Amino acid sequence: MKTTKELVASSGFRGSTDDSPATKEKYSHDASLFEIKPQLVVFPKDTKDVETLVKLAAQHKAVYKDLSLTPRSAGTDMAGGAINDSIILDFTKHMHTIHEVTRTHGRAQPGVYYRDFEPRTLRHGVFMPSYPASRDLAALGGMVGNNSGGEKSLEYGKVKDFVTELEVVWADGVARKVKPITKAALDKKMKQKDFEGQVYKQIFELCEKNYEAIKNAKPQVSKNSMGYTLWEVWDRETGIFDLTKLFVGSEGTLGITTDITFKLVPHRPHSGLLVLFLKDIKKLGHLIPKVLEHKPATFESFDDSTLLLSIKFMPYFLKMLGPRRFIKLLISLTPDALQLLRGVPKMILMVEFNSDTEEEVRTKIRNLHQELGGLRARYEINGFEETPTEAASEKFWTMRRHSFQLLRSKVKDKHTAPFIDDLIVRPEYLAEFLPKLRRIVKKYKLFATVQGHIGDGNFHIIPLMKLEDAKERKKLLPAMKEVNMLVLKYKGSLSGEHNDGLVRGPWLKQQFGPQVYDLMRQVKHIMDPQNIFNPHKKTDATWDYSYKHIRDHF
Repeated sequence: MKTTKELVASSGFRGSTDDSPATKEKYSHDASLFEIKPQLVVFPKDTKDVETLVKLAAQHKAVYKDLSLTPRSAGTDMAGGAINDSIILDFTKHMHTIHEVTRTHGRAQPGVYYRDFEPRTLRHGVFMPSYPASRDLAALGGMVGNNSGGEKSLEYGKVKDFVTELEVVWADGVARKVKPITKAALDKKMKQKDFEGQVYKQIFELCEKNYEAIKNAKPQVSKNSMGYTLWEVWDRETGIFDLTKLFVGSEGTLGITTDITFKLVPHRPHSGLLVLFLKDIKKLGHLIPKVLEHKPATFESFDDSTLLLSIKFMPYFLKMLGPRRFIKLLISLTPDALQLLRGVPKMILMVEFNSDTEEEVRTKIRNLHQELGGLRARYEINGFEETPTEAASEKFWTMRRHSFQLLRSKVKDKHTAPFIDDLIVRPEYLAEFLPKLRRIVKKYKLFATVQGHIGDGNFHIIPLMKLEDAKERKKLLPAMKEVNMLVLKYKGSLSGEHNDGLVRGPWLKQQFGPQVYDLMRQVKHIMDPQNIFNPHKKTDATWDYSYKHIRDHF
């Protein structure tokens, strides 16, 4: 039998390949707690190369049973969605072209980094706002594969709300444009005597026959990345059938995206931040609805552990920010340090408003500040960059956005273990839910910070653990079970934006129930009958497999 590299070399593939030990080691990890070493990493030049690889996998799957393809962009996935033991496709080397940007839309390849895409859109006064916290590291393909959200999702929604068209290579090795279509156009598609026609017909019939069950299975939270979003594919009321909703968030398990068109929205240049120092979490039940009534653009939070960690590792910020910005940060922190003498708050809440004018931002903040009244609060205005108030709000964003990097690099002998890192419940439950969550974290002696998008009820809990220690590894499953069952008790979702990967795929049946879980399995089989796309994820995931691939060396 030929090696995987030999198979690819004989297929007509025109891109580059690499199976060196160093490359295989590099691509055996993403930002998750898992490790799986690939046989080969390939760097396709264009869509035709991807078609070649898919046809190759389909042709040889019967003999090479473990042959598969996993798309990867920047490798920032925290759930293990971008690793596998066969072929990894890296798009960042060649497929990183921004084709077009206008005031209404942008079209680009999956290997484009968001940090390169956003400046192009801002030249036109617009942007794609559903970026993750890893915006400086993430690429567009991963954002689509995960259906990313982030700090702007409260106002704008997630990536699925901005994707208007995709080019996807399907399981038959043919690249096709996918976009919302009318029922009349769908009827034409379903009459086609090819793989495309078969897919459209079977997916429509599945959605139509099980319409109510699918709609009822949608988690009753503002955002969700679990499973396949079947409830958004077919809408009887509008008569729109939209397969982009199926591909976005599918982690490359249904096809491989090679081109993306995003809707872009106006970028409002002025922002202001109201910061609340909350000493009693019980006040959340009253506070959150009051804040949301004012329609903030962003409503974020981080806990006392994050605050204390940031203070402890101030030298890290010196290195990250540079001396000048660091000094500004220290100066701006002085009044907040004085406030800490009255006691460390349990949670810091950040409410951001955006607008076209500074005065409108000030008015929005002033109105909210006045309404909250008795709560300890202070606010800053972040207008143009050259204004002296820039550092005042920057300090809070610095703590919020960079605490994960602090955890990864500054705690001796421990490593980030994202396995309960993306839960979401309705905000009205948080006053009850958060104390129970903290008790579970304490029970298993997990050193972890609690932060996230409190306006959505979406929290990121990333414990630090010494995974080389068997005793520590044994905590993972029981702690995960307790946290996940608590989330489901409060009718939440186990993932708001980080997706399933290896860590949450095994929980799909518990999340959606056996009927809808089976429908999702059918979707996978319809669109990928030979299971060549990113195996061991979504409906193909098992905890036994995932557990065997937890990292034991760093």
